[in-house]
Parts: sequence; structure tokens; C-alpha cells
Amino acid sequence: MFQSFFPRPVIFFLSAIIWTIVAVFAWYGFASGLGSSLGFGSTPEGTPPPIGLGFFVTPEFLWFYAYYALFTLVFCGVWKVIAPEQRWYLWSVLGSCLIIFCTYFSVQVSVAINHWRRPFGDLLQTALDNSERQVEAWEFFSLMFTFAQIAAIWMGVYVVTRFFVSHYVFRWRTAMNDYYVSKWNNVRHIEGASQRIQEDTMRFASIAEGLGVAMIDAVMTLIAFLPLLLELSVHVEELPLVGAIPAPLVTAVIFWSLFGTVLLAVVGIKLPGLEFHNQRVEAAYRKELVYGEDYEHRADPLSLEELFRNVRRNYFKLYFHYLYFNIARGFYIQADGMYTYLILIPTIISKRITYGVLQQILTAFNQVANSFQFLVSSWSTIIELMSIYKRLQGFEAAIAQREQEEEIAQN
Repeated sequence: MFQSFFPRPVIFFLSAIIWTIVAVFAWYGFASGLGSSLGFGSTPEGTPPPIGLGFFVTPEFLWFYAYYALFTLVFCGVWKVIAPEQRWYLWSVLGSCLIIFCTYFSVQVSVAINHWRRPFGDLLQTALDNSERQVEAWEFFSLMFTFAQIAAIWMGVYVVTRFFVSHYVFRWRTAMNDYYVSKWNNVRHIEGASQRIQEDTMRFASIAEGLGVAMIDAVMTLIAFLPLLLELSVHVEELPLVGAIPAPLVTAVIFWSLFGTVLLAVVGIKLPGLEFHNQRVEAAYRKELVYGEDYEHRADPLSLEELFRNVRRNYFKLYFHYLYFNIARGFYIQADGMYTYLILIPTIISKRITYGVLQQILTAFNQVANSFQFLVSSWSTIIELMSIYKRLQGFEAAIAQREQEEEIAQN
């Protein structure tokens, strides 16, 4: 699954995690302030963030682009030396780095839109209030044009990223396909070999990549929005029931996200095993039907009835367990929509914030909550991936066993 595409997977992923941690800590520890001394310039302290395209070309951003490129080139260069024979090096190593950067950039687009919400919301409130200030139409048009520019950047990054990711996934599938096909003599007699090679490689690459990007996006969103949410916490003096606490918005979002994650992990604990067993009974039923096409004595009605009874039994179990899982998930999702307003009731009725600040808080809170709720939103997909992983893991174990038996026979 991994060694066909990535160079020395265990070492590669471990080194990638360590190198990422080093890069992040170095950036927030001292490197972020080095840009001015290296000729990138600096933004005066206390200057509000630019609204619009200027947000992406500040001196700090330009220095970050160079910083990311430097760390990427060092990491990729080292792995080119370690594994020069890796056929898929450009896609698996450089391609992964490009996907991470595009994910980071798309998160920064969300941050830029969040900064835009404040002046737009305040302008909207001013226009609706009975104040002496007369809001002109061109002010709205100007801010809407700014939003259109940011949205155009997002659309461009999204389209290019999805196009590249589609090719990335297919290259990963190709690597797995070539690896298994090269061992066809030891594979062809394994039950379900054709399905493992044709279907499971496709689904595994696609789901693993999708979950990987979603997880990276969640981490990047936390890095980008947690400081903003902490900054916005100064507008919130107290929360319902608990009163005044440090960093109220950050504390509230962590509590709510952990509650949802634990809730769904507990109620959905049986689903991965059922999904895995479901594939086994389906494979047994399909295999008997295939044999029935070639042999008259196979696929008789009694055998098919028994095999399909197993399929039905497992599906009914799956439906039952998904029933209470979906009840818990639906409850949490619906409550999630009102949770932010609930904790902001004391702040709203005290009129401590404007409409623009409220929009900023709602957006930042939802972004951070969605990141912490990665397991909540991805649980069904994770279950499917675990099921596919177990099947491919068993498939590879069967291949290794046959190769070992063949080696013993030759000796």
C-alpha cells in the first residue's frame, strides 16, 4: 500500500512529521522575525491586516513562501539521496509537499475572508442603524469587489489543487497496481485477488489522500485561526453557567469539540469491524456467483441462499448500529449550529460587540471547531478506510506467506 509509492514509508513519514515540527517551532520561535533582516521588509507593529489581495503579499507572507520553499528543498533533497531508486519520487515526495502548501494557502484565503467580514459587517450595521452617517452604495460595491478578488484566488487554487490531486491519486493507484501485478503468480490463487487489485487499490489511494488532505487542512486551520480566536476572546467577558474564564472562546471550542469526538467514537466503536466483515461476506457471495458461471455444480440455490443470508444478516446489523450512530451524530450537528450563539448570549445582550465582530467570531469559532471535529466529520470515511486497509493488509500477508512457502520449497 505504501512502499510501492513512498520511499521507505515508516522512516519517510516519521521524518516528515519530525521535520514539520522542527519547521513550525523554528518559525514561531525565531524564524518569523528574520524576514526583515533578510530584505523582505516588515509590517509596522499594530497595523491591521490588509483587506483583499494585499493580504497575500505582505512582507511576512513573502518571507514565509521562501521559508517553506527552503525547508521543502532540504527535505526533498535528503530523500533524493537516501532513495535515488524510488520511481515515484517526484509524485510521492515533491507532490505531497505541493499539496500541503496548497492546503495552507487555501486556509489563508479563509483567513483573508474572515478579515473582510469585519468591515463589511460594520458597514452593514451602520447602514441599517438610524445613525447620522450616510452609507454610500459605492462603499458596498467596493467591499464586494474585494470579496470577488479573494474568491477568485480561492477558485484558482481549488481548481488547480483538485486537478493535481486527481493525478496524484491515480499515480498512487498505479504504483500499487504495478506492485501487486508484478507478484501475480503468487497472487492469482488468493481469494478476492482481482477485487483487491482493481477496486481496493483505487479506493484506498483516493480515501487515504482525501483524509490526509482533510487532516492537514484541519491542522493548518488550527494554526491560522486559533490565534485569531484568542485575540477575539477579549470581546467576551463571560460564558453562560461558567462565568468569566481565561480565553473563553478557545476553552469553549475545545470542550465542545472533545465532547463530540468522544461521543461519536464511543457510539461508533463497532462500525469498523462490521464494515470489514461486510466485505468478507460480500466477497464470498460474489465468488460463488463467479464460479457458477464456469461450473454447473457451483452456485446452486441452497448455497447462494445461505451465502446471501449471511450478507443480509451483516447488513441488518450494520443498519442497526448506524441507526443510533446517526442519531448521536445528527443531535451533535444540530446542536453545533446553535452552540456559538448560546455561549455569546451574555456578550450580545451587553452590546459589547458590533455585527462585524460577531461575524468574525462566528467564522473563526466554526473554523476552529470544524478542525477539532475532524474525527466527527470524517468518522464514516475513516471506518471505510480501516476496512479497506484490513483487506489489503491481509492480502499482502497472504502474498508474503506464499513467497515464503515458495522459497522454502526451492531450498
